Amino acid sequence: MADEKVLEAQKWVNSTYASVPGYQKCPEDGKVGWPTMYSFIMGLQKELGISPVVANFGDGTVSKLAALGELGSGWAKNKNIVKIIRYGLFCKGYTGGYSDTGFYDPDIELAVKKMQSNMGLSQSGSLQAKVFKALLNMDAYVLTAGGSEEVRSIQQWLNGRYWKKKTVDIGPADGHYSRNVQQNLMKALQLEIGIAEADATGNFGAGTQAGIKAKAGVSEGSSGIFVQLFSAACVFNQPIVTVNANGDTVQTKTVFKTSFDSNLTSFVTTFQRFSEISANGRGDYATWAQLLVSMGDPDRPVTASDTAYTITASRAKRMYSDGYRYVGRYLNEASSGGGSKMLEEGEIANIFSGGLRIFPIFQDNGRSLSEYYWGNGYTHAKKAHDQAVHFGFNRGTIIYFAVDYDATDADMPAILEYFRGVAAGLGSKGKRYVHGVYGSRHVCAEVTKETYARYSFVSGMSWGFSGNLGYPLPANWSFNQIKEYQVTNGTDTFWLDRDAHRIGSDPGQSSVNRPSSPADEFVNYIKSLYDLAKAYGKGNPNQLVMEYLRSDAYDDNQWRALIGKVDGGFVSYVNSRNLSIWPEFKDPFTGQHLGIEHLMATANGQFVKPNPAGDISLGDVAGWGGDLMTLYGEWRRDHDTYASGATYINDKMGKIGVASSFGFTDLVEDADGYLIAQAVRGGKNIVEAVRDHYQGSGGLTRFRDYLKQRFGGTISEAAAQAKKILTDEPASGDGVILVGGRASLIQKFGGIPTLMPHLLPSDQLNAWCNAFGNNLAQHASTETLRRAQYQANQRRLLGAK
Repeated sequence: MADEKVLEAQKWVNSTYASVPGYQKCPEDGKVGWPTMYSFIMGLQKELGISPVVANFGDGTVSKLAALGELGSGWAKNKNIVKIIRYGLFCKGYTGGYSDTGFYDPDIELAVKKMQSNMGLSQSGSLQAKVFKALLNMDAYVLTAGGSEEVRSIQQWLNGRYWKKKTVDIGPADGHYSRNVQQNLMKALQLEIGIAEADATGNFGAGTQAGIKAKAGVSEGSSGIFVQLFSAACVFNQPIVTVNANGDTVQTKTVFKTSFDSNLTSFVTTFQRFSEISANGRGDYATWAQLLVSMGDPDRPVTASDTAYTITASRAKRMYSDGYRYVGRYLNEASSGGGSKMLEEGEIANIFSGGLRIFPIFQDNGRSLSEYYWGNGYTHAKKAHDQAVHFGFNRGTIIYFAVDYDATDADMPAILEYFRGVAAGLGSKGKRYVHGVYGSRHVCAEVTKETYARYSFVSGMSWGFSGNLGYPLPANWSFNQIKEYQVTNGTDTFWLDRDAHRIGSDPGQSSVNRPSSPADEFVNYIKSLYDLAKAYGKGNPNQLVMEYLRSDAYDDNQWRALIGKVDGGFVSYVNSRNLSIWPEFKDPFTGQHLGIEHLMATANGQFVKPNPAGDISLGDVAGWGGDLMTLYGEWRRDHDTYASGATYINDKMGKIGVASSFGFTDLVEDADGYLIAQAVRGGKNIVEAVRDHYQGSGGLTRFRDYLKQRFGGTISEAAAQAKKILTDEPASGDGVILVGGRASLIQKFGGIPTLMPHLLPSDQLNAWCNAFGNNLAQHASTETLRRAQYQANQRRLLGAK
């Protein structure tokens, strides 16, 4: 929506400076953006006597502005500069006064004080050069959606303590860790270890490294400025998202503090384990480095590597003796000099005989934005599949597709379309292989969030990439590339990248041409249970299998009221036959570990309490409905930082590596449980239903089939069903149970009291439910839909030519 005051500002700046050499007009649309801010910067430069003007608030502009002194109450030497201040404040979200008085009046002074307070500065009400510079940028100084108050307090502290230092600019105070915030933290650390103001550039150079080693070490019992900076770095790298022994996603956090206490020790230990560095709980050099830059300490011990050079038997032997156990090699792209970048015939045998495991990489140049579009991803995926099959890589192998340049936020839509093409291309080949992503931290996190990459191979060695500054290590990282060096192996030399490997992530491959699927053992396990259920001689054997598999985690009084009691006799019967409940198994289509208990609780619910056409049921609460209720509770808990429920769903529902009660595997388990139950209700036994889904093609189209069968295939019906599950009662007469369960689930995650969905304003409830439908539809995007979109885009582009 256009803002009248912003539109007025745009028209004024364009009409006033249109003829100035170098001036670039901003859009006159009433919307604040960089073009508008650039126009004001160029207008200010004209008033300061700079010619030609440029769209950059550089040192020259700061110097000229500083020569005017502080601009404060009553200042009226240049009416146009006053107008730029007043309009800049409006564009920044502050009321700078509606009367054009021509001087720095009380309205401006009050607005500047408010902005300074938000920045974390003392409230003088006067504009110094750096504050003026901060006025004319797109940084926010109030908490924005998804931001953290803890992060914001540190941003304000950094601004207040360091903004007058020569190389430090006023940073945002929006609650989000970003490149500018990381740079200000680094400069603050440099200043505190004794680096001169002019040399505090934010680069992690030799002087900074030496200063940290000599002066900044902290541990439990320490206090003072280095603990403040260290705890700030910890906050910027949180939450640490891990999975506990029960398969639950857990996030570990800390707070900004002046004393290193036991709680900080606990956080640091978790961070160190997550980062695969020595878990000593101290703020030593290796931990500082890991918090500050993407490669961390590049000389720390690691077990993984990748290379563009052929691995001979001799090289494999040398690598093993140097401590390596994994090597990444390319499925394509020959390189000039130094042998073949692409994996060669017989090379895998050398790797295995040398005691190494291999993980495959696909890169076809990949160094410019123009290469990233859906069609290229689709083609690359099919090539990667064919090459992987040629070399015998086992089903379920992760293939890392590369983004080998500094992709920015503006590039991300194209990058994501490329990876959607990758996912579709692998799907078109039967999803024998699973896609991973190689790139900066930001690229890895976004590709994982939006295209469900299984693992991230981080290009941490490129620590200066904008996508590696101000972003924490992705929750699903498997390899982190930290240093390139030349190996001397007798008379032979070759280049190798040192990679950290996260234990419990991608194990690489230690064999090829294995005929089995990751789901084979699970199907055989289900068959064993089904055979026992038939031998038991009582009840429906399909239902007994579902009940047994949910019995440990989903058989309390609430679940019994919801979908019935588990047959305890059958549980004892199975246990006496030396079988037990598997907690999880590896999905062959995504590479994710699925929770069998939740999967079968969902299936059990849909089997015994199916939903009538167009209505909700208690079976829904056992699956998607219960997950949506808990997610709603989480949104109300986090409402202070997520005013928009739609944004919350977009960020939290069905995502990988996000602490959420409705994450990616939850959604997969909801979809699969529903589809398996429907297959059994349609006449298949549980073994046939599970086999067809995980060994057949069912998992390829799980989200599309789920959306179609349960929600009529439309966003509007999915939204309508979401509204029903959150506010209505089923026609079956189970209303008391559903309403009570809904309140219990929502309050469990949202606290007491929590605003219930039926009390939300209708526009907010509708936005939440529509976002649920949209989220399902995004997951349900199939190869056919994506191909149609691609072809339509191609026709459009050809038509434009």
